Amino acid sequence: MAGPIAIPAGTALPEDISTIRARASDVMIAARLERLPMTQFQRNIFLIIATAWFFDSIDLGSLTFLLGSIKTEFGLSTAQAGLLSSMSFIGMFLGAGLSGMLADRFGRKLVFQISMIFWGLGSAWCAYSPDATTLGYARLLLGFGMGMEFPVALAIVSEFLPTAKRGRYLAIMEGFWPLGFIAAGCLSYVLLSTFDWRAVFLAQAVPAVFLFAIRFFVPESPRWLADRGRFDEANRVMGEIEAKVSARLDGRSLPEPLPLPLPLPEQARGERRFSFLELWSPGYASRTVMIWLTWFFALLGFYGLTTWLGALLQEAGHSVTKSVIYTILISLAGVPGFITSAILVERWGRKPTAVLMLLGSAVAAYLYGHSPSFGWLIALGLMMQFFLFGMWSVLYAYTPELYPTRARATGAGCASAVGRVGSLLGPYIIGIILPVLGQGGVFALGAGSFVIAAASVAFLGIETKGRSLEAISH
Repeated sequence: MAGPIAIPAGTALPEDISTIRARASDVMIAARLERLPMTQFQRNIFLIIATAWFFDSIDLGSLTFLLGSIKTEFGLSTAQAGLLSSMSFIGMFLGAGLSGMLADRFGRKLVFQISMIFWGLGSAWCAYSPDATTLGYARLLLGFGMGMEFPVALAIVSEFLPTAKRGRYLAIMEGFWPLGFIAAGCLSYVLLSTFDWRAVFLAQAVPAVFLFAIRFFVPESPRWLADRGRFDEANRVMGEIEAKVSARLDGRSLPEPLPLPLPLPEQARGERRFSFLELWSPGYASRTVMIWLTWFFALLGFYGLTTWLGALLQEAGHSVTKSVIYTILISLAGVPGFITSAILVERWGRKPTAVLMLLGSAVAAYLYGHSPSFGWLIALGLMMQFFLFGMWSVLYAYTPELYPTRARATGAGCASAVGRVGSLLGPYIIGIILPVLGQGGVFALGAGSFVIAAASVAFLGIETKGRSLEAISH
């Protein structure tokens, strides 16, 4: 299983032989992972994580279709309804920021399972909430679980897939988000014709049992095990992965590991920084500023607009049922949006694809807010969702690539947490300014947010296409 390890010219090796072995073992595990051909084994891991992602999308997206009914039942003002919808994002802020650091400390697999328990309990609590205050707390718990899941899912998928496939599969995983949003609309449409909004939340609690699939079929990340110095476990898990991949190659042997850069001496295990401080170390601070700005403004615009889509259609005079149908119809454009993004991240690169999708979202959002007729409203809504979900895909492909294994989940989690601040502010701000500026002002605000996010990537971002995670870390 051994293979050559590239040591950069001029690298001063530390005298401690145990440190040299630790650094070499990290690289060897990564090299063994990188050389694996893409087989059904890796695809199965991807499908399990992406399915959990899909269920989370249903939970979060359902409020778009239920907010109007909840607002009516509890007699909420637009500002109160906006605050209620923001409770999920408070939970997501807390969950994302905490889970990334926990996953870098205690492992990807454990934290991912715990996240599913939280969002399952939160969804069930939503179904039995007797008033708006209790529902707000339930949405807080639900959001906490969902926020926990995002950075860990990104770390798992990015660390198991080879460089040539990593960006595309991460972008495709985000494609399960619009599919979940559409499924949330379909579920709401079916259940609201017979039951009330509580039945939708209750149905969404059931998929939490999917955590057993994570427990039994997804191994711990060998990259993370090696990075933590647990080399025996890393080699054991790596051997099991290699055996499963080999069994799917019809007798073909695995290729030899290719050389990868050896970690620099200051990155040795004995000098490990707290994972949050790693985000601000030389070489990573500018990446952190860039990705935090991008997430904040992208999510402020996205959730500020999409959370209110159904309610805005209802205020325009359409019934609850018709507004749900129209919102589902508009969301269908998210499917070609994420497919386009998945193709472009590997052909064009992460940076140009992100800028394209963010600027496209800005133009579409502004035009949507100034639609001259209902026909134009649907057409521009389709355009807007195409770019919005394409934007999501490239963000999720790009973010975990920016940081080393020792801080990857923390980096993705903190970026997501900062984004959740935007998610929190967006719906609440919309609820306040809608009565004053109208729909045109609302969508102009969203467009401006996307322009700022695009500028952040364009001027501060780096390109990661075609580079191994270890090469990006140097």
